[in-house]
Amino acid sequence: MRPTSLSLLKCRVTSIADRLNVEFALIHKERKKANEVDRMVLVGDVTGRVAILVDDMADTCGTVCHAADKLVSAGATKVYAILTHGILSGPAISRINNAGFEAVVVTNTIPQEEKMKHCPKIQVIDISMILAEAIRRTHNGESVSYLFSHVPL
Repeated sequence: MRPTSLSLLKCRVTSIADRLNVEFALIHKERKKANEVDRMVLVGDVTGRVAILVDDMADTCGTVCHAADKLVSAGATKVYAILTHGILSGPAISRINNAGFEAVVVTNTIPQEEKMKHCPKIQVIDISMILAEAIRRTHNGESVSYLFSHVPL
């Protein structure tokens, strides 16, 4: 029997939550076609809790903002988003400003200075040192997975 995408996602989230020693909930999104969310289902209880949305990238931010509003409606006290790549195009800034986020944290893989001027919720984490170390390790044939538990500061 082949596992569903929801069961694979739940396994990944469970693994992260176990390492952080925290409880978790997840939002499962279903798409009928690319770039269009058909349905979003919250699995778990967020009542009275701080919720952190984690995603690899956000372009127009429709999905992540919808998820934030769903979490607030479900009783989350605060909602944060952590996004690897904040593309933040089109209506993204307006959507973030109007969504129930305390903060949206992105890496500096894409310049964010102009967007930060229009959205005080955006915060940027500099990942240049870890990228440089990953490149150095790759070039020298060293373990990159070492960085998963030993992040250079």
